[in-house]
Amino acid sequence: MPPLTVLDSPTDRPVLDLRDVAESAAEALKDASALEIVRWAVATFGDRICLTSSMSDAALVHLVSTVKPGIDVLFVDTGYHFAETIGTRDAVEAVYPVNVINVTPSRTVEEQEAALGPRLYGRNPDLCCHLRKVEPLGRALEGYMAWFSGIRREETASRRERRVIEWDGRRGMVKVNPILNWTQQEMDDYISDNGILVNPLHHDGYPSIGCAPCTRRVAPGEDPRSGRWAGLGKSECGIHL
Repeated sequence: MPPLTVLDSPTDRPVLDLRDVAESAAEALKDASALEIVRWAVATFGDRICLTSSMSDAALVHLVSTVKPGIDVLFVDTGYHFAETIGTRDAVEAVYPVNVINVTPSRTVEEQEAALGPRLYGRNPDLCCHLRKVEPLGRALEGYMAWFSGIRREETASRRERRVIEWDGRRGMVKVNPILNWTQQEMDDYISDNGILVNPLHHDGYPSIGCAPCTRRVAPGEDPRSGRWAGLGKSECGIHL
């Protein structure tokens, strides 16, 4: 494995330095294990790295917290989540040694509907996702130098060419994808072997879980993400684009 760049101390660095760090690490860690990637990221960014979670499961929360107990876990509470997702968030906060931070949009659902009309998620799902997911997360990530994401390459076509370490140019920070190369079987094995908390909706026909108005059950044999924004020609909320 080529030598990796590790910052002397996790303090403010010029954008160019961070981009260089991301580029060198992406190549050096492309075949590394998820745990090796997490260890590098924690050693490099210290307290200036956080983790984002949709509370579909706690696999990444568990993995990262074994290396960095107390890490900030950002959960974007859109106001449209299933009760089971909110319950999973609360369970994660109680069970794992992490600091769960509830991130909310600038407007409540009621305020958004008063300003933009009801059911924006059906009329303009891209705008709704931007207002209730992308923009709030962008604000919450300010102050960090890097963030852990739980995306996996096999989930969507848009994720197949992603790298385990990336330069997030939109936010001016480094994005770390430790489980990018995991298959669904590897994910299932990790969950089983470690007794990971899982959103109960996974056992009720929801292999991919988003906001309640935009997520439906998936029939056996269907694409696991076909229940997300069904009929709307959409496969990503915009956070990972």
